[in-house]
Amino acid sequence: MEPSQFASFREFYPYYLQQHTNRASCRLHIAGTLLALLLATAALLLGRWGWLLAAPLVGYLPAWLGHWLFERNSPATFRHPLYSLRGDLTLLLEVLSGRRAW
Repeated sequence: MEPSQFASFREFYPYYLQQHTNRASCRLHIAGTLLALLLATAALLLGRWGWLLAAPLVGYLPAWLGHWLFERNSPATFRHPLYSLRGDLTLLLEVLSGRRAW
C-alpha cells in the first residue's frame, strides 16, 4: 500500500513500525516522546505556557535524527503528522507495557 493511502491508523501502524526497525532510532523516538510529555506536563503544572511550544521540538528532534542517522529514511511525520504522533504514543505505550522490546 502506498503511504498516502491509509484509511485508518490500523492500516498505518504496520507501515510506521516498518519505518522504525533500527533499535537506536526507536530508542531516540521513545526518549523524545517521553521528554516531550514530561515537558508538556511540567508546563501545565507550573504555568510555563511557553514550554508547550518547545515540547514538539524536544519530541521530534531526537526522532528525526534517528531517521536520518540510523533508519536512512524520511520521517512519516512529514506526510502523516497525526497518524505519526499516534504511532509515537502507541510505540511508547507498547514499550512501557513490555509488549514491544526496545
